[in-house]
Amino acid sequence: MRTNLFVSDFLPFVCDGCSGVFCLQHRSRDAHGCSEVNVRSNSVKPDQHRSYPCSYKDCNGKELLPVLCPYCEKHFCLRHRHQSDHECEKLDTPKPRMAATQQLVKHIIGKYNSKKSEEAKSKKCKGAKNSETAAKVALMKLKMHACGDKSLPQTERIYFQVFLPKGNKEKSKPMFFCSKWSIGRVVDFAASLASLKNDNNRSTSQKLRLCHTASGEALPFEHTLETWLSDKDYPLYNGGNIILEYLDNNVLFIEDTESYIS
Repeated sequence: MRTNLFVSDFLPFVCDGCSGVFCLQHRSRDAHGCSEVNVRSNSVKPDQHRSYPCSYKDCNGKELLPVLCPYCEKHFCLRHRHQSDHECEKLDTPKPRMAATQQLVKHIIGKYNSKKSEEAKSKKCKGAKNSETAAKVALMKLKMHACGDKSLPQTERIYFQVFLPKGNKEKSKPMFFCSKWSIGRVVDFAASLASLKNDNNRSTSQKLRLCHTASGEALPFEHTLETWLSDKDYPLYNGGNIILEYLDNNVLFIEDTESYIS
């Protein structure tokens, strides 16, 4: 038993898929449930005499298999495969979330009659302040126990208590991410840390989504994390809560967010 500990302490193995560091026992992708296995595991066999350089500016990354952006149809490395990460020329400017906001407002207002509308608004303001205060208190604890990319500068780290999909053995897990990452990249990294099945790179009926605990809204993959930290209506808080859940493609939000946290 001591020999195994010695090997894992001094001979770390870096996964070429998710870039995680693992011991001898968990060095293979299957052993640690690598989140990037679906990206590289396909019917195309790598050509040892050919590589695919990343098209993103100043990036020297290369892949043995093609990683094509379905929008601009250019090759990218795994790090820059998302639209926002390679500043895709086909990336639409984020439009105001009017449709989603209106649907959320109707959903919330429908629970109350006209006599209680002002009371509901008052509770919303108080709830936002309480959430911000609670996040500041929780941040200190999260910094001691959260897992994430240790190479990230402290100034760019954003901490969350991530509540995992219903039915998962582990209810939640403290994690930290880079404020500049896209939501899609945050989902991929969180799935890797929690060993969750992630088929977001495939055409499936369900996707693993990052959802707001206050509104229940599924955050768009192309948005960045720092955009939501400064959102006026439903901001995320450093040290706050966030939900990971599998949702159908036509579902915009989770209705009962309290069931995850309580």
